[in-house]
Amino acid sequence: MTVATTGCRIKVDMGRCSGLGLCEAEAPDHFEIGDDGQLTVLSFDVTDRDREEVEAAVRTCPTQAITIED
Repeated sequence: MTVATTGCRIKVDMGRCSGLGLCEAEAPDHFEIGDDGQLTVLSFDVTDRDREEVEAAVRTCPTQAITIED
């Protein structure tokens, strides 16, 4: 099964990221906070299926480090 992408990609300003993990809670298929507190983006491409949870991660980021680019 192929999942269509929205043509959007996640962009993260790592200098602003505080590593709190709210993004991981909202979109665990896309974000992971390591034991060292560093964010890893697991997938930069946003699928139609994941769009809503990635948008929630963008909204909940307290440092506004995450954006979605078309």
